[in-house]
Amino acid sequence: MWTKDGRNIHSGWIRFRILRLGLKIKEVEAEDAGTYVCKATNGFGSVNINYTLIVIDYSGADKTGPGVPGGVDSEYGPDGLSGKLVRPRFTQPAKMRKRVIARPVGSSVRLKCTASGNPRPDIVWLKDDRPLTESEVGEGRQKKWTLSLRNLTPENSGRYTCRVSNRAGEINATYKVEVIQRTNSKPILTGTHPVNTTVDYGGTTSFQCKVRSDVKPVIQWLKRVESNEESRYNSTIEVGDHHFVVLPTGEVWSRPDGSYLNKLLITRAKEEDSGMYICLGANTMGYSFRSAFLTVLPDTKPPITPMFTPASSPLPWPVIIGIPAGMVFIFGTVLLWFCQSKKHCSPTSTASAQVLQASHRLPYRERDRSFVVPSSSPEKDCLGSINYEEYLAQQQLLLTQGGSAPPPPKIYPKIYNDIHTHTHSHVDGKVHQHIHFQC
Repeated sequence: MWTKDGRNIHSGWIRFRILRLGLKIKEVEAEDAGTYVCKATNGFGSVNINYTLIVIDYSGADKTGPGVPGGVDSEYGPDGLSGKLVRPRFTQPAKMRKRVIARPVGSSVRLKCTASGNPRPDIVWLKDDRPLTESEVGEGRQKKWTLSLRNLTPENSGRYTCRVSNRAGEINATYKVEVIQRTNSKPILTGTHPVNTTVDYGGTTSFQCKVRSDVKPVIQWLKRVESNEESRYNSTIEVGDHHFVVLPTGEVWSRPDGSYLNKLLITRAKEEDSGMYICLGANTMGYSFRSAFLTVLPDTKPPITPMFTPASSPLPWPVIIGIPAGMVFIFGTVLLWFCQSKKHCSPTSTASAQVLQASHRLPYRERDRSFVVPSSSPEKDCLGSINYEEYLAQQQLLLTQGGSAPPPPKIYPKIYNDIHTHTHSHVDGKVHQHIHFQC
């Protein structure tokens, strides 16, 4: 998108043409000076580039080069270099072929007589063989090679002549301008637009509608809805045997030739965008319309698995990730506990018997202090009690085999956070091992 001094440049600017990689301005005028901004935008952001255009007007320059002797009678060209005289000639005759121009009241017209020669020729504009007055120029302007007439009235009708001359000769060209009084009539769609269009899937295209009207018309775009598509739209209008949906309409641009222009832009085209489109131009006197068909080619790319994004999900990312992770963690914990219970709760008859026999051989007080009597319900604390009994059985077996042997590495149950042992040896040879723990 291009802007000049904050105003959007569109197709209504007849000397401006927006190209794919730039902006082209034909026949630059002084009023074209200003700040131009090119803005490129896609779904991920935008970037701007600023240009400052300076227009230099040489129309008031001296006809002889600086420091050139001889003044007007010298045979020096405008660039200060010597050269022979060259008779004036029109340099853009293709733009001067249309010599009879008809325009409606209120429109504008530009008459061109671009020429060259040596020395640089002068140009004089005449209307009906008389020099133009300021009132006849009106709201227009007279440049070096172009005469612009704006907001035309019937009084602007006539023959306009450009007379170009230098010391080597003179040439002229005449235009006939007819200003047509507007009549109250319904709008007329001019040109060939809109035309049938084909676009790739996901591509961008547009329909154009050009309407001529005495007053500014209403331009509206409609799309025909097939019988199996009516449920997709909130509201449709019925015209004859068909249903139509009213599409959003952009700005209506006024053109210098008195016509009005509007465009319908279709982006990211899908198969359901195919069908018949109608441009409708209307004013208080009636309406006119024209139709065109859009064909969207099938999508040739393989389908892409949709990616979850924060914008498309009502839940935040931490919740989306946390719920499955929490379920996996809980399942894993239960599974681990179940496996450990199966491992440690298996019958250990030999170790339990040794523990019970050792406990009966000790005095009652020592037995009460040193050993844990098996619980009546071992399922309640299976892991802790069985491990502890196994430990006591191992210690007692080592003591019966020999009291002088050093104790093996201690294996403590994991559920005790404070545990230590010490051994008492008596004179009569008895050895007592005390285990202190806090559960």
